[in-house]
Amino acid sequence: MQAHRPTFHRFAALSNRWRHRTSCKFRAFCSSSSSSSSSSDYSNRSRGGLPRFFSDVLPPSEGGVVRVQGDEFWHMTKVLRLSTNDRVELFNGKGGLVRGNIQSVDRAGLDFVAQEDPKTVPPQMPQWHVFAAFGTLKGGRADWLVEKCTELGASSVTPLLTERSPSVSENRVDRLQRLILAASKQCQRLHEMVLNPPQKINDILPHIQKSKLSLLAVAEAPSLMSALTSSRIEPDGIMIVGPEGDFTEKELSKLMEAGATAVGLGPHRLRVETATIALLATLMLWSDHHQVTKA
Repeated sequence: MQAHRPTFHRFAALSNRWRHRTSCKFRAFCSSSSSSSSSSDYSNRSRGGLPRFFSDVLPPSEGGVVRVQGDEFWHMTKVLRLSTNDRVELFNGKGGLVRGNIQSVDRAGLDFVAQEDPKTVPPQMPQWHVFAAFGTLKGGRADWLVEKCTELGASSVTPLLTERSPSVSENRVDRLQRLILAASKQCQRLHEMVLNPPQKINDILPHIQKSKLSLLAVAEAPSLMSALTSSRIEPDGIMIVGPEGDFTEKELSKLMEAGATAVGLGPHRLRVETATIALLATLMLWSDHHQVTKA
């Protein structure tokens, strides 16, 4: 969103109308070493505890075994120098987490055995879903956007295809998925952010219509804080950011007619990634404040 250019009159006129693989994959992750089974213990983000690894599949119950091979077997045994009887954790990116130990090691791989039944930690509420037109960004800017959305706690990110950002290469989507996994390790989130397939404007209109709160970044619109002050916290929400050069008049009209609320992000022109992170960070802090206040 390098240059949101709509004039005040343009906005005023418009405002009057409106992915599962079954193979096990593991990545190093660190967690709290507390032996308590409560959800708060399992979501503890403190450092210095058991090594934690990502796995698509967890053992179904205490005593269940998962085989670790390939690159992550090398990482666990050669980089971290883990061996038989060392305690570790596995998480599946969907809130599932299990503690156990390395049962055996051979030349081809190692076996992880669960010392308890897997626990499930509920997702953070509310959940914000990001729709951003970043397909044509260059120089690692899209990578940065997706990485920071993961760290900030976005529930999902969807590349938005527009007239001025019409495509996202398949290779880039694969790379972004790897970045999400890496960022999940770094920020220690138990629920992996979902990277949805690219969608066109018309595809997201039903989502906006069903959502109780959809915010659309538009230059010269009423301020974001004003919109939030008059909004009720919802279990989930949608935020939408346009491409370099902004949405077209037709696209903006469709989004607002579907029910999106236009919000401004200050007096300056913002790049796509800057607008996305500014909006998401504000919404996450706003949501967290309401959760703490309610508690």
